[in-house]
Amino acid sequence: MEQSLPSLDLLKPCSILMVISGPSGAGKDSVIQDLIKAQPNLHFVVTATSRAPREGEVDGVDYIFTTKEEFEQMIKNDELIEYAWVYQQYKGVPKKHVLDALASGKDVIMRLDVQGAEKVRSLFPEAILIFLTPASTQEWLQRLRHRGTDSEKDLTIRIETVKEELTKIDLFDYIVINAEPDVAKAVQDIQTIIRAEHLSVHPRKIC
Repeated sequence: MEQSLPSLDLLKPCSILMVISGPSGAGKDSVIQDLIKAQPNLHFVVTATSRAPREGEVDGVDYIFTTKEEFEQMIKNDELIEYAWVYQQYKGVPKKHVLDALASGKDVIMRLDVQGAEKVRSLFPEAILIFLTPASTQEWLQRLRHRGTDSEKDLTIRIETVKEELTKIDLFDYIVINAEPDVAKAVQDIQTIIRAEHLSVHPRKIC
């Protein structure tokens, strides 16, 4: 008597949606750049912002750079999954980019502030939220000052913002420490998270 075989297709992993968040100066850009090199199956969703590019940043690669007026038109047209006014600038995620990325079958990664991560959690409850942080407050302040793009007033705003962001730490699934100069360790930790999520018996249902 011929027996029907179980479908192991049920065990095929779905794509995961991952958000890297944390305070300004935590090194999110460096970690994500190295992570994408190490994980070819990652699709990075580029965030739109109304701020001007910093030295070395490329439009459409690091961010989608817009004017304040252009960004507000995107809001009016309902083109964004989420957006926020943070540090005197708009930041947001284009809706089409996320949906296209998820449809591609690749794992999707986004770089967002804590407000943005909170919004994504409400829209995609099974998203993986990672809080990236420097090893200490002193290291964090040194990074911001070394960057040389913030006035003392800007630094004060960032410090107050981080105080508020830390009250929402329970929103996140994982904390990853990005201690200088060992960016590779943070990348390895995130790769471990990705592997563990794909091996879970109870996978997150994004797809």
